[in-house]
Amino acid sequence: MGTLALMLFGYLLGSVPTAFVAGRALKGLDLREYGSGTVSGTGVYYHVARWAIVPVGLLDIAKAALPAWLGLRVGLAAAVLGGLAAAVGHVWPLYLGFRGGRGVSPFLGTLLVVFPWGFPWLLVAMAVGRLMRATGVGTLLGIGLLPFLASAAGRPPEVTCGCLAMVVLTVIKRLEANRSPLPAEPEARRRVLLNRLLLDRDTASWEAWMLRKPRA
Repeated sequence: MGTLALMLFGYLLGSVPTAFVAGRALKGLDLREYGSGTVSGTGVYYHVARWAIVPVGLLDIAKAALPAWLGLRVGLAAAVLGGLAAAVGHVWPLYLGFRGGRGVSPFLGTLLVVFPWGFPWLLVAMAVGRLMRATGVGTLLGIGLLPFLASAAGRPPEVTCGCLAMVVLTVIKRLEANRSPLPAEPEARRRVLLNRLLLDRDTASWEAWMLRKPRA
């Protein structure tokens, strides 16, 4: 029961949409109508205020780090599950109709507690991807290699399984894309799904996707 309660706490805490709150408070806008439509630090950076990505990002990391840290008092498995529950809440938040962010910041918070070496690894993968103008690919590779890195580092099976769960959540979230509709034509649908998986967007053009604004 302690682990289930921790997971519920993690999910509800993870559901707190810090990026959405920042958008409303600072600009009076709904981030779900801008850019990629995800409620994320990236949306805050490009559509709200660049400085705001720092507090939003830190809070999103803390949302998962706290239940993971509390879970250590029960066991490593509970810590992993608590952090993952917060990530699920961030990705599919109860308070926003289950339309949330990508989950990367809560992953970082979980890693910080249960697999500290995974934290800088994922940050570096994202940074390299950004330098190469392929952040989506870099992030996907960084997350995708986490289970192998955890296993190679001799981390317990609970951590490796938790990293594998991060990969699964990432793939599901990218393909689902907050339930955005897919094209009716099969070839166009396959192209969009491939873009979502690899690039984390529906179009090949980053600018056309990330800088979108609501139609007047």
